[in-house]
Amino acid sequence: MTEFLDVSMRFPAIVFSVALVVVLAFWLLVLLGVTEADGFGTDTGLAAAGLGGVPVTVTASLMTVCGWLTSLGGSVLLRRAGFQGPGRTVADVALLLLSLLVAWWVTRLLAGPLAKVFPDEPGPSRLDFVGSTCVIRTGRVDTHFGQAEVTARDGSTAVVQVRQTGTDALPSGSTGLLYAYDEAGEFFWVAPFDAALDPGPRADRG
Repeated sequence: MTEFLDVSMRFPAIVFSVALVVVLAFWLLVLLGVTEADGFGTDTGLAAAGLGGVPVTVTASLMTVCGWLTSLGGSVLLRRAGFQGPGRTVADVALLLLSLLVAWWVTRLLAGPLAKVFPDEPGPSRLDFVGSTCVIRTGRVDTHFGQAEVTARDGSTAVVQVRQTGTDALPSGSTGLLYAYDEAGEFFWVAPFDAALDPGPRADRG
């Protein structure tokens, strides 16, 4: 155990040891809720290296852990083999390059399966429903009560809270238009929808 601790503080393992401390600190912040695991998004520039589709934080963490384990194991083998002097320096540099290559290769193998866990497209937001039509699902809608069913762009449906001002009735089964969202109350303002005024399908919001 002492041998592993010693080589972890020497070149080339120390390069990955420092990075590993940073990685562990980051994931501790994730566990505490201070930040998010995919807070830095994905880096499409990594796609050329076969690492695309995965958040940068996950890619960096995998490469750091793989590189650290490879350099640590290699350093122990070199020490036990008795490498000394200039030959050891050359071997250490070669080990650093090998550790980077192994880290990239392993991370590339894992990037494909992990990309399914971190889809490129963000999940639907409630604000995406603003401008959509809905179907009233309660017997009445007023300033204090009401629910409606709305269909998202991916075809899924959701039941949302709706409120209405004015005297136009919105009975169950009627079509309404969600024209605003109240973040404080977590409900949509809805108005009666006239199909004759429908300009056509909404343009996709970027």
